[in-house]
Amino acid sequence: MLYAVIRLRGQVDVNRKIRETLAMLRLHKKNHCVVIPANDSYKGMLKVVKDYVAYGEIDAKTLALILRRRGRLIGDKRLTDEYVKEKTGYESIEEFAKAVVEGKANLKDLGIKPVFRLHPPRGGLKSIKWQYNRGDLGYQGKDINKLLYKMR
Repeated sequence: MLYAVIRLRGQVDVNRKIRETLAMLRLHKKNHCVVIPANDSYKGMLKVVKDYVAYGEIDAKTLALILRRRGRLIGDKRLTDEYVKEKTGYESIEEFAKAVVEGKANLKDLGIKPVFRLHPPRGGLKSIKWQYNRGDLGYQGKDINKLLYKMR
């Protein structure tokens, strides 16, 4: 299982412990996203930064959309099906994303930048002051895919 983690709040007046944890997650700016495995170490880090990020389980369809739209190679070049086939042997980005979600492949196999720079959400956010249901922060479960689609 993989988590998509999106930073929704900015950098002003952030506690040092939270700032360092966000740096370890490579979330240096607003609207940046990383995909991480759902293990105990990362879950502990997510508990620390839950008031600054939204996170949840990403599905293969959404991961493929994010890789196709926002995946970048070194030199800021777009990720293509040809590159994926050359590097990993999978026929397309969609097949590779499905394999990543199932645990058969890893995003590191591609050699892409680990951070996805997303667009601000179309239609806006509910609130960045409240946890999920009243707002958009914290654990969202499968609903993170809706937010990622708005930020594609």
